[in-house]
Amino acid sequence: MTIIAVVLGYFALLFVFSRWTGRKATNQTFYRADRQSPWYMVAFGMIGASISGVTFVSVPGMVLMTDMTYLQMCMGFILGYAIVAFLLLPLYYRLNLTSIYGFLNQRLGRRSYKTGASFFLLSKMLGAAVRFYVVCIILQRFVFEPLGISFAVTAVLLVLLIWLYTRRGGIKTLVWTDSLQTLCLFTALLLIIYKVASGIHLTMGEAVDVIRNSELSRVFVFDDWMSKQYFWKQFLSGIFIVLVMTGVDQDMMQKNLTCKTLRGAQKDMCSYGVAFLPANLLFLSLGVLLTLFMQQNGMTLPANGDELLPMYVSQAGTFVLVLFVLGIVAASFSSADSALTSLTTIFCVDIKERVADEKLRKRVHVAMCGLFVLFILIFRAVNSTSLIDAVYIIASYTYGPLLGLFAYGLLTKRSVNDAIVPYIAVASPLLCCAIDWGVGQMTGYHFGYELLILNGFLTFLGLRLTSRC
Repeated sequence: MTIIAVVLGYFALLFVFSRWTGRKATNQTFYRADRQSPWYMVAFGMIGASISGVTFVSVPGMVLMTDMTYLQMCMGFILGYAIVAFLLLPLYYRLNLTSIYGFLNQRLGRRSYKTGASFFLLSKMLGAAVRFYVVCIILQRFVFEPLGISFAVTAVLLVLLIWLYTRRGGIKTLVWTDSLQTLCLFTALLLIIYKVASGIHLTMGEAVDVIRNSELSRVFVFDDWMSKQYFWKQFLSGIFIVLVMTGVDQDMMQKNLTCKTLRGAQKDMCSYGVAFLPANLLFLSLGVLLTLFMQQNGMTLPANGDELLPMYVSQAGTFVLVLFVLGIVAASFSSADSALTSLTTIFCVDIKERVADEKLRKRVHVAMCGLFVLFILIFRAVNSTSLIDAVYIIASYTYGPLLGLFAYGLLTKRSVNDAIVPYIAVASPLLCCAIDWGVGQMTGYHFGYELLILNGFLTFLGLRLTSRC
């Protein structure tokens, strides 16, 4: 009952924010927060919005397989956010865009515009639903199953809660609720770190020394270029991941475009871009302490790193369980709510091109929530980890054409053969899949995150070869 009380109290706070921000809300409030958001609120909230519930569970377990090498990618994130802040944000503000894919319409043409928006809809729906599905599984395991509530009811209930507090204020509500969720997320994380350190009789100062001296604290890999953890692969991939999954992603850009001025938006983006390095260092440090805790208590380390934190939580008592659930809820809802809001925005603004139609916006928002639930229940019915992995791969493939389209529009002055752009955008991921398979068969090497770069390059090349002067 303690967990239920904490979760209900948490959602009560969200609804207070929703009620306050949703007063006299219009479509411009839902889509753009009337361009009145304080940059520091957006920056703080974006830290939590960019950390999903899956991240909360998975990143601590990364130390079991790859030590702290994930920080190499986080270093690339910082440069990536700087590029987005000073290259893409000025463009979006100058064009006064509600949807960033409006740039493709003005620069390349109508079919290019619709292609970019459609790829975003596909990728975001798949990726967000998978992430939220994993969180639903965790909450079902620790909260709802002991109460006799079925998984289907859990999924519907959780998505219904998102709809209830976003349906009026939209992105304006999220700017404020994301700040609350970021605060709850890191409060829970820091308290869990403290509890684990106390469990192995370490002060926080001693815990820092243990983490620094651990063999799991290795960050850099310069001696094996074939490894997926090789520094330059990780660093460059981090840059391109930010360029694609933030710079040309409506979900991540929509809040940034609510700042009052371009200067404020740039300060916001650079601030939370830098914050990713210490934030992920905290998650990885928790993983090191959890490993030491289990070794000292004679516990077998899990084969799957994703089970490292849940395994500790399951035997650590009610207080830690409450913190874990609060952290998961804060992380998952701050990413899922913005995904559903951006999906609604893109469908109304880009696909239907009816920005001012409030009735349509409300219907689409409900429909997106319904689709979200449907995908979650499909994943549950199949109950296949390999399917989830496949969906993640498909979602990452769909960002490649977006990268190619935006790169072509920004880096060249040539027009495109707009009629065949959709075919190029579909062919590029398929060709990447064939190349990955062929190289794997011949050399045993399989592409990692660098596949995104190849995918974007092939899209760019296809647009260039078929372009018009």
